[in-house]
Amino acid sequence: MDCKEFKKWRDKLNKTQKEIAQLLGVSVKAVHSYEQGWRNIPTYVERQMFFLLSRLDENPKGRKPCWVVKNCPPKVKELCPAWEFNAGDLCWFVSRTICCSDDRKDWEEKIRFCRSCEVLKSVLDL
Repeated sequence: MDCKEFKKWRDKLNKTQKEIAQLLGVSVKAVHSYEQGWRNIPTYVERQMFFLLSRLDENPKGRKPCWVVKNCPPKVKELCPAWEFNAGDLCWFVSRTICCSDDRKDWEEKIRFCRSCEVLKSVLDL
């Protein structure tokens, strides 16, 4: 996530810098630094921001689960934590999900892959 995205999504959440700082568990100074591009946005802040955006939708459960969108074979989806915890609309948030038969090891690798997926795109486009 870059500074422009952070600001755009804070605006979409309709939160002030102070309010988003409280929701993300960071200081107002940190939020200001993220938006100015002076400080990199930590992984946990990016994940939390995406989570908050995902809850803006009045009916998030109305979204198709990832295993339907990706047409996952039964043997693959049964090994996936998104399936196990019935989190098909939050697969991008759940660590160690198995997408396209591949296990992403860390957040940076995972989110890079997820940004091109329809499941996360549906959250970010709202």
